[in-house]
Amino acid sequence: MNPSTISATEREKRMQEKIKNDELIENCDDMSDEYYELLTNLMMQQADSELAGAFGYVPWIMKAPTTEEMLVVSNITRDEVRHARAMFRLLEDLQIPVEEHVKEQDFSFRLDNPEADIGAQRAAKDSRVNIFYYPINSWADFCMFNFCMDRGAGHQLEDVKESTYGPWQREIARIFREEMTHVGHGDFWVKKLALESPETKKEIQKALDLWYPRTMNIFGKPHTKKNDLYRKYGIKRRTNEEVREAFAAEIKKNCDEWGLTVTEWVPDWATIPEDAVIVG
Repeated sequence: MNPSTISATEREKRMQEKIKNDELIENCDDMSDEYYELLTNLMMQQADSELAGAFGYVPWIMKAPTTEEMLVVSNITRDEVRHARAMFRLLEDLQIPVEEHVKEQDFSFRLDNPEADIGAQRAAKDSRVNIFYYPINSWADFCMFNFCMDRGAGHQLEDVKESTYGPWQREIARIFREEMTHVGHGDFWVKKLALESPETKKEIQKALDLWYPRTMNIFGKPHTKKNDLYRKYGIKRRTNEEVREAFAAEIKKNCDEWGLTVTEWVPDWATIPEDAVIVG
């Protein structure tokens, strides 16, 4: 519930005026209860995903193939922890009990089966997008995660750069730049492994077959009432399907250039969540 002491009627009036005049919403006094619930839901999903992602990367600092890559992976991991802390700080400003929430979760939790397929189901009580429940079990997996998941997050964060909530919009500018360096790391290694030898191409193709469908699931169903509300309030700008199509087109373009095959993704709309999750 919105912690503001301003009446609901006054907050609704303030919010509608700001949205009408293309002004940014800056605090709880400027947002309706519905806006507050929608906003904090998306922000918590991003925060939890950033932290869970960082914990999943930690083992690859020591497993990276070279000392240079150890430094790269440690920097990526640091970025993700910083992103999580930045998002939690914004949530604290909205009176969300962040430390209590984090202590109640196990962000290191991963599924035992590396090739499991849980569709869009939840596997724990935290708010991470469910792709972060899968373990990363090879260097090819790590690189493909950068290539697919960080790219998917980037496409979602494009909308946040134009969000009506000012503090999030401003913070996302730095997060977005750092996420693009993670995508660049994935691009470099996926291309390298695809072109280096038949053996490495087979390995990276297998990783693509595993992580591409998992990433396609994160964007949500094509037409939902919740997405309509996100766009009504300017928290998002595009439909779930528009974001997914932009992501898929970019993946296919790169894979076509490097001789990789993007397998057809057949959605199970019955199991995919309504709202696209914003991650990083």
